Amino acid sequence: MAATYEEVLAQLTGPGAPFEIAEEVLDGRPTRIWKNRERCLREKVAAASLRGDTEFIVQGDRRLSYGEFARSVWGTAHALEERFGFKRGDRLAVFAMNSPDWLITLFGATSLGGVGVGLNGWWASEEVEYGLNDSGSRYLVVDAKLYPRVEPLRGKLETVETIFYMGDDAPAGTVPIRELVEESDQVPENPIDEDDPFVLLYTSGTTGRPKGCITTHRGTICQVQGIIFATLAGALTSGKALGMAPGGDQTTSLVASPLFHVGGLHSNFCTGMTAGSKLVFTEGRFDPERVMELIQRERISNWGAIPTMLHRVVHHERIGEYDLSSLKTISFGGAPTAPETIEKTQEVLAVEPTFSNAYGLTETHGVATVNGGKDLLDKKTAAGRPLPVLDLEIVDEDGKPLPDGQLGELIFYGPTITPGYWNRPDATAETVRDGWLYTGDLGYRDGDGFFFVVDRAKDMILRGGENVYCTEIENCLADHPEIDEAAVIGVPDAELGERVKAIVRRTPGSELPPAAVQAHVGAHMASFKVPEFVEFTDQPLPRNPAGKLLKNLLRGQGAVPFQLDDEGDDEGDAAS
Repeated sequence: MAATYEEVLAQLTGPGAPFEIAEEVLDGRPTRIWKNRERCLREKVAAASLRGDTEFIVQGDRRLSYGEFARSVWGTAHALEERFGFKRGDRLAVFAMNSPDWLITLFGATSLGGVGVGLNGWWASEEVEYGLNDSGSRYLVVDAKLYPRVEPLRGKLETVETIFYMGDDAPAGTVPIRELVEESDQVPENPIDEDDPFVLLYTSGTTGRPKGCITTHRGTICQVQGIIFATLAGALTSGKALGMAPGGDQTTSLVASPLFHVGGLHSNFCTGMTAGSKLVFTEGRFDPERVMELIQRERISNWGAIPTMLHRVVHHERIGEYDLSSLKTISFGGAPTAPETIEKTQEVLAVEPTFSNAYGLTETHGVATVNGGKDLLDKKTAAGRPLPVLDLEIVDEDGKPLPDGQLGELIFYGPTITPGYWNRPDATAETVRDGWLYTGDLGYRDGDGFFFVVDRAKDMILRGGENVYCTEIENCLADHPEIDEAAVIGVPDAELGERVKAIVRRTPGSELPPAAVQAHVGAHMASFKVPEFVEFTDQPLPRNPAGKLLKNLLRGQGAVPFQLDDEGDDEGDAAS
């Protein structure tokens, strides 16, 4: 018989319970935190190694057990330290597509007390150069596919001393990855503190260059434990079994999200490793038919999907040709989730899975609220409840809490809040105030305690799980000699959540075509930031007296991703 959420919360988090919550003083403030937890990610890898020969990572023909992964991490750590001079606090950046070696090299560095830097695989050379120099990375791991974007930077990188090359025939001046990745049974003993940085992930701001958001060992571990709690609580409140694989005790999870995102690395990989899952990685660009083949062949039971990916699968013309009945749970994150996607999934899958929707940010180490199971079907547009160790408030412009039903800014407090941005005390002070994270997202809480995210105060587009910051593209467009002014907005889209649109006012006499506008952006920025729609205007763009662009007038009816439903609730924003 299904229990209420309040009953499950008391059962799982009380004294002596597996998810017991204690209060500790962090940074001078009392904070709720999981009492029983690892103190660093190295401990998590060591705990996972006890699973020995149990299958862990599958990608193509490569299959690694838990034991093999851990031994490779320890061996890589020793090689970094003994042969390449790696020291505690050094940064190792990874610029590569998802692969086992992406994870092995990053965890090797962080097991020594170093800091990983996950560079966005869509970035152009200029962006890669900025990320490496800004983070002060001494080491770079790059694969053959992305190396052409690194090669022109040789000589421009201020701090990179060693480049490890993943692929055959390593170019001159690089070190083949086989000289780094080796096996060892000796666990490193270098000191690591809970609040040491684990990985820097770059998240663009509404002004200027991207910022390196610091994720810590403590924050990552607490977020992972929160996801596992939410999964168990969702099963207990729904009266359903957890998403176990048919005929066995091990779950099999599909990992299609990029590891340079908090959703892929923290929420998917670290959680899967903790839960003892088999993790099946896709190869190359996302392909819905290839994903269906993987689900059928590997008997995938869990999928943490960006809504765009799920949309493409459930609308694929050949979906009926594949056996997808092994899917037990599907969770969403990274972009707004249309109710139509959930309904279509229920329609086309032979076995109805348990659904969950997650909202969070890089600054919360990923998942911060969860809406799953029966709750999601009852409140499809809700972002859900916060993890039990997080406080979530809706506040007005002065930071004062608002009553239920009133629209305001979402702010979070708890152990998963980032300590700030790398070398950006100004941006940190603006975003994290007295331990509270000001998200810039607007929403409200209903009378049942569920939170809804209805719009973004930040000038940002969520395109297929990628954060696209309008100001960054507008600054790029402003550099074009034939563009007088430009504004970038999001266009609602059922598949991607939003698409990028530029509204451009050309200089007098210019006949600049849309393709030239797109080519200009593409020459300097990642392809997902290139406007898919270009609209020209002869009129000055609308601005307020302070000169700020009035994006609401430019968006028209597109200010909110989805229309209100019959109950008057708006869509939650599942951002990871």
